[in-house]
This record gives sequence, structure tokens and C-alpha cells, in this order.
Amino acid sequence: MAMTERQMIQEILNTVDVGYDFENVDEDNKQYTLLIKRQDNDVRDLNEINAEIKEYFKDADFSYDEQVEPKDIDADIRVEVKR
Repeated sequence: MAMTERQMIQEILNTVDVGYDFENVDEDNKQYTLLIKRQDNDVRDLNEINAEIKEYFKDADFSYDEQVEPKDIDADIRVEVKR
């Protein structure tokens, strides 16, 4: 059985070992907005984390539009992905 887009997103973010929440989910259009946070004691640079996440999403044929350290949002990275 093939993974759904949502399951694939969760697998990618768990692989990179970051905390995340779905801010917006539009499963009909396969579009998702994610709020990503570094785990406690994670000292990796946000740009390094973002580059790793972006590579996984590109490999899975998702578009990827990110905001690193977005203003007025409780997240380290805000990402919009679509398949």
C-alpha cells in the first residue's frame, strides 16, 4: 500500500528529527503548511536543517516554499509543500 502525502510528510520530518505541526491541510489539493521547530538540545543551524528537509521534499516530488524564522509565528521554519 502506497503512503499518503501526509504520511510521507511525517516520515520526512521524523527522519530529519524535528518537531512539527500541520498549520493547514488541504488534502484535496495535496497542499500542506507546516510549522517546524528544532528539538530541545538540537544545535544544528536552521539553514542546515532547512536544506536537509528541502532535499527530502524535492526527492519526493513536492514543491517547497519556506520561511526561515518567520515573524509572528511560533516556529523556526514555516513551509508550504504541494504535490
